[in-house]
Amino acid sequence: MDASAEASSVAQGLRIVRLVADREKRGRRLLGVSQLASELDMEQSRVSRLTQELCELGLLERVERGPFRTGPRFFGLAAALNAGWVRESRTELEALVASFGLRARVCAREGFRVILLRASSNDAVPGSFVKPGMVTPVWCTGAGRALLWDEPEPALQTLLGDVNFIGVGGPGAAHSTQEVADLMERDRVRGYIVAEEEFEHGVYELAVPVRGAAGSILASLSVLGGRAEIISRADDIAAALTSAAARLGSVDGRTRTDAGRKDLAS
Repeated sequence: MDASAEASSVAQGLRIVRLVADREKRGRRLLGVSQLASELDMEQSRVSRLTQELCELGLLERVERGPFRTGPRFFGLAAALNAGWVRESRTELEALVASFGLRARVCAREGFRVILLRASSNDAVPGSFVKPGMVTPVWCTGAGRALLWDEPEPALQTLLGDVNFIGVGGPGAAHSTQEVADLMERDRVRGYIVAEEEFEHGVYELAVPVRGAAGSILASLSVLGGRAEIISRADDIAAALTSAAARLGSVDGRTRTDAGRKDLAS
């Protein structure tokens, strides 16, 4: 599947999730495959495939072939958006836009998929598929590979062992787990990820991990642009991303400390 086809699938998947969530929120009758297809004017076979994938992601759930409702991962994402560091990321993303004029994103990992938590104001236009909840591959995006920073090669083999690399991503995308491992080794040496047309033609993405109070990776912070925009200023962009990631990680630390104090006081 090429990048444009994947984008189309993501956009249609988001439409399904939004419709299901909206009907559930309003207390309206929940829908099955055929009703969703009718409401969204989509082919039933495509809705069937997409809802199956959304259920596997945990964004939707279905009991005994009944109607669809929002799944546990949907609520997990909603909770994440209320976390202090995620709220604070809006300021950091817009600061990156002001400094470099590039699109900026904060993402988290779910297995071998990357879920967009927040995007900068210049990363979405009317009709764009770039919205919170957008899903992309972990192995051929800068944001995704930053989320793999701490994973040794055996862990990558386990994570990506069943992945079909063929036809996914742009001209720079890895085509095997070994190629992913080689790219990670290259980027760890310089201290940040540079994904060169790995997901989309003509798009370069520079990314770093965001570490929480315990040192584990919470998310990734990335910027996207053309080759000249990224490569000519790579070290400066990386320094700004690293500083922003550290600030977001410190917010997570303060949030955990405050929560601990409340627990002790209760």
